[in-house]
Amino acid sequence: MENVTSSLGWLQANLINILFVIVIAVIAYWIAGVVKSVILRIGKSQPSLDETLFHFLGSIARYGVMIFAGIIILDRFGIQTTSLVAILGAASLAVGLALQGTLSSLAAGVMLILFRPYKVGDFVEAAGTFGKVEAVTLFTTDMITFDNQQIIIPNSEIWGTKITNHSHHAVRGVDMIASVGYGTDIKKAKASIAKVLKANKQVLSDPAPFVEVETLGASSVDLLVRPFVTGADYFDVKYALPQAIYEQFAKDRIEIPFQQVVVHNAN
Repeated sequence: MENVTSSLGWLQANLINILFVIVIAVIAYWIAGVVKSVILRIGKSQPSLDETLFHFLGSIARYGVMIFAGIIILDRFGIQTTSLVAILGAASLAVGLALQGTLSSLAAGVMLILFRPYKVGDFVEAAGTFGKVEAVTLFTTDMITFDNQQIIIPNSEIWGTKITNHSHHAVRGVDMIASVGYGTDIKKAKASIAKVLKANKQVLSDPAPFVEVETLGASSVDLLVRPFVTGADYFDVKYALPQAIYEQFAKDRIEIPFQQVVVHNAN
């Protein structure tokens, strides 16, 4: 009986506090939902930015509001929150040190999603890997290589290093070398290459292809051939033209040099 009386007395004494807790919890839950919704709406209004980032920021903001409400509630019951905040801070530091690599990838993921040096579908060379970007998450970047392997790279290994985005520009130059022997009529060689470039429907006429002598090698004259193509046709042209140029040189009787060793007899 004494326990029941004691409990009723505690409820009467703390009724206002209990109502306060309920009201604060409801209001905090509502505000947290509104804050997250606002952040998500901002993300949807910015098509140039990835929604993943705003989902992450919205969740952080929501939990932040709830934690702040929890501190207010504890303070209402006379619990010293200063010590609690210090303990939480120390615990956060310990967890941060333990998850240093993961948090580094998270920070890098936020930067990659925010600044978008590449997007899903781009052909990218990063962290020593070249492939097509399949997914960009807060922690990793997933790529598919040309031999159909899936490569998952932590974002921390990508951010801060060289990133080459081969899909950034709609039009790209395809550089290759066509070598001819010394004594070859260079104008004839250029005309032969021009036939190949004109016959390839994927090579653009504007900008015009570039064909000029680049170096004078030990046994060959090396011409730089640079046709321009759309990004989607880059690899088709890169691997199709060398054979076509070789076959055209053979038709036009243009000498294709090869490594030779000349031995002179001293007698």
